[in-house]
Amino acid sequence: MSWQKFGIRPDLVERVKVKMKNPATKDRVKALLDGVTKFDLQDRTKVKRLVKSSAKVLGEPLTDLQEEQLVNFVIAQKIDPKSTLHLIKLWAMFR
Repeated sequence: MSWQKFGIRPDLVERVKVKMKNPATKDRVKALLDGVTKFDLQDRTKVKRLVKSSAKVLGEPLTDLQEEQLVNFVIAQKIDPKSTLHLIKLWAMFR
């Protein structure tokens, strides 16, 4: 399912993609997500905390609506961070 169907704005996605090309920022986000499990990514409270923390690292102020859209998107994807197939699917979605 595409991120656009969740109401996530393309300009936000493009800004985040550019910021993630910075190695220091990328490493900070990777450290934030280190040890996250598929069960964590189905827990609304944990996902919301991860979204807020990631936005802070990236310097992206999010509205409550944007946060909720991102949380709903992550939960709907049923991501397993240990699955290479899931990670490839996500990578292709945001290329």
